[in-house]
Amino acid sequence: MQSDYLAHDAIGLAELIRSREASARELLDIAISRTEAVNPAINAIVLKDYDAARQRASRDDANRANDGSTQAALAGVPYLIKDLGAAVAGLRMSMGSRHYRHFIPTEDAPVVALAKAAGLNIFAKTSTSELGQMPYTEPELFGACRNPWNLDHTPGGSSGGAAAAVAAGIVPLAHASDGGGSIRIPASCCGLFGLKPSRGRVPRATPTAAVGELGIDHAVSRSVRDSALLLDLLAGNADRPLGAPGTFLGASREPCKPLNIAYVTDSMLAPSLSADSRAALEDAAQLASSLGHNIEPVSLGIDFAAVRHAFLMLWSVTAEEMVLHTDRITGRKPLRDEFEISTWAMAHVGRKLGERGLPGALEEQRRITERLTDLLSRYDVLLCATLAGAPIKIGEMHPTSAERMQMRAVTAMPLEALMKKLLTEASNKAFAWAGCTELFNLSGQPAMSVPLYWNARGLPIGVQFATRDGGEATLLRLAAQLEAVRPWFDKRPPLIPARS
Repeated sequence: MQSDYLAHDAIGLAELIRSREASARELLDIAISRTEAVNPAINAIVLKDYDAARQRASRDDANRANDGSTQAALAGVPYLIKDLGAAVAGLRMSMGSRHYRHFIPTEDAPVVALAKAAGLNIFAKTSTSELGQMPYTEPELFGACRNPWNLDHTPGGSSGGAAAAVAAGIVPLAHASDGGGSIRIPASCCGLFGLKPSRGRVPRATPTAAVGELGIDHAVSRSVRDSALLLDLLAGNADRPLGAPGTFLGASREPCKPLNIAYVTDSMLAPSLSADSRAALEDAAQLASSLGHNIEPVSLGIDFAAVRHAFLMLWSVTAEEMVLHTDRITGRKPLRDEFEISTWAMAHVGRKLGERGLPGALEEQRRITERLTDLLSRYDVLLCATLAGAPIKIGEMHPTSAERMQMRAVTAMPLEALMKKLLTEASNKAFAWAGCTELFNLSGQPAMSVPLYWNARGLPIGVQFATRDGGEATLLRLAAQLEAVRPWFDKRPPLIPARS
């Protein structure tokens, strides 16, 4: 049954349950067994809820045996929730932070309630960088999460635990969220499909809107159709027949018409693209052209220095809320030793610079959105890099001793000039690798990372496609077409044996 489990995506596993070829309890036991086998190596799972999940699976199997019902679309499929923002009632939500490690929400977040209504059986939670601040997943609280393709490398972040778990075959589909690339970055690093939906498409994980509304919840997956179906279930199409016209699953089954694709030559917030990323982009452009799409190189004509500043201001204000105003969430005041120094410093940047810079940042966000909207009135899709390079090594982006000293200094003496210098230097390091995704969080337009390329060292490098606001169906048609001609489902990291 283990090989059968790996051979199916979430829709396939649900069909096994529906046809009585497997029970929900059997599939859950396999997911738990895989977790115990591979998690010591990848450190993707940070909280286990096995007993409650076993009880749900057994209860669902008993109900199915009694009345023959299969209930929801993904009834009985094992599922993982990212340990950030998406509250599960009764389960700790540490968000990778020492401050939050004992915080237990009493209500499900809307995205969790919808996942449960879809029949998904949540049995564990996945690792994230502290408060989702970093594009890699190495929280001090839990230690580094590792990439199944090479354990010396990052699975990306902040949904690194989710992507590592899916790539390692624990589940075919896992919850993820994206405020600056946190679905697309780990999808690229782990050879998975990762779609960031349009702003507002999925109910927010938290009841209050963050400044700029950069973030949105969805998933990382091994198949395009799983992502499409889950988007239907999270976005209000749950009451429609599976795959019906007008649904996202239906769109993923439709032929993709020839598209006008703008091949973006800019490196976005990164200073340049590596040879690997350029090769992945060129490969994707040639593949799309061979499928009949019109590919045209373009420059976005955007002031990326202004984009960087706007994004950092919005990001810092969110950090301030999550760090310096924790009493509004946990009922406890924040303590310095409960947060990583880089998170603590970013929160103080938000307090000192962010709020004053907020009006200008929001105006720049409006200009960026207007520019991309205009460009996408002339093109169907944009093609650009997901990351500026291959997955970095574990620890490669950690603050140096000198940087940590600077961070401590600016929180003790928040001098504006010193703070700006520190912010510039720290962001340069992050954006040099992970500076290609933030633009579409600012604009709110849907974007996806598609796993079409592996470098000479066997590391996956995704490419990114974006389209008009509300245009997820276009992306899903294109993704399904690419998946059909360049299949990736059976590509497995060395940690996972190939299917026999």
